[in-house]
Amino acid sequence: MSPVIGVILMVAITVILAAVIGTFVLGLGDQLGDTAPQASFSVDNVELNESAPSDVNVSITKTGGQDLDPSQITVSIDGTRSGTVADGSGLTDTWQSGTTADIGPIGSGYGSDDTVEVRLIHDPSGNAIFEDTATVS
Repeated sequence: MSPVIGVILMVAITVILAAVIGTFVLGLGDQLGDTAPQASFSVDNVELNESAPSDVNVSITKTGGQDLDPSQITVSIDGTRSGTVADGSGLTDTWQSGTTADIGPIGSGYGSDDTVEVRLIHDPSGNAIFEDTATVS
């Protein structure tokens, strides 16, 4: 085999290898992004707001997991986004385990004994990190 053919084969192998690796890396790059934090919560109370009786106040306690920035967590009641935890509760520091966020007034058109779906959404990833149903008291 002549040296020219050997060089051509090595260049071809290098180009093919670079294309395969590039496709793999670029394909994974599209799937990377912010991942939702791992945390657990409990809905302590959902009650009618005194000043706006068809709105509700929600008390949510962070029971475990990573500390969170409350300005990056959106509260959703029955599918309607109602602002961030920081907006609704005044909680501006890191949301740590054992801390309760009292959020409200949010929602509209609720009465006593209605069932509501409470969802927390991590804004950077767009993923729901908590979902539960509760009864308005």
